[in-house]
Amino acid sequence: MPIKIPDHLPARRTLEAEGVAVMGEAHAVRQDIRPLRIGLLNLMPDKIGTETQIARLLGATPLQIELTLVRISDHVARHTSADHLSAFYKPWSEARAERFDGFVITGAPVEHLPFGEVRYWPELRQILDWTQTHVHATLTICWAAQAALQHLHGIPKHPLAAKAFGVFAQTNLAPASPWLRGFPDRFDVPVSRWTEVREADFPTDGGLVTLARARETGPCLVSDPRHRMLHMFNHLEYETDTLAKEYHRDGAGPLPVGYFPDDDPAGAPENRWRGHAHLLFGNWINEIYQTTPFDIGLVGASS
Repeated sequence: MPIKIPDHLPARRTLEAEGVAVMGEAHAVRQDIRPLRIGLLNLMPDKIGTETQIARLLGATPLQIELTLVRISDHVARHTSADHLSAFYKPWSEARAERFDGFVITGAPVEHLPFGEVRYWPELRQILDWTQTHVHATLTICWAAQAALQHLHGIPKHPLAAKAFGVFAQTNLAPASPWLRGFPDRFDVPVSRWTEVREADFPTDGGLVTLARARETGPCLVSDPRHRMLHMFNHLEYETDTLAKEYHRDGAGPLPVGYFPDDDPAGAPENRWRGHAHLLFGNWINEIYQTTPFDIGLVGASS
């Protein structure tokens, strides 16, 4: 089934060229079906690139998805035009009255700041609380996952001596989990961050379950069933060349681990995680479909 996104969203052309089924708004209203309503709170500077990455994965699932793009209400994005934001994004102050079957919160390049010094930290805390009454299931990515654990469980993030950067093999700790259905015992995931959370800080009564981890980079995927959340601390959504762009952007510092062929930055990297990305998002969407109320107005009603 296709993903429903605005007709003129730049991601639409990219996805159509890749063969992803995309539905226009006029076609969608003629179908007698309730699509899954998925919100994307996009905290990344490159809004267009990130919305394309997430829409690509949502659009490959077998269910009809209606994607709503959301932004922090009063934060001015410096790398995306005001016209794009005005045309395609809702500030959360408007979206907060709506209900969503699923909600994705991206990472943000603010790891060097204490949480309380992030300009939009107060609103993000409100959003995390709002998901408990207006969202059926939430997926957080990288810094947003760290932020959720801090706000909901009081878990700190720790600075790393060197950036965790590259493609790392993760050990599947819960092959029977619905989130990891079909995953191999070990699978590769791109990692790019300056901070980490540590399982030693997890409260014993917090209900957190580590589903996958790497020896070098710690927890990768953590389930938080009490809050109907799934936390991904790394970047399965990354495109093949994303780490290469980061490497060259940052002045060719340390090479990303296990990424360039023979550690030669002139070589074309190989994408070894694309299938895992589609599988994780497909599993997440399927679990939402199986458990969300048919009446969207009942989402969060029992929370």
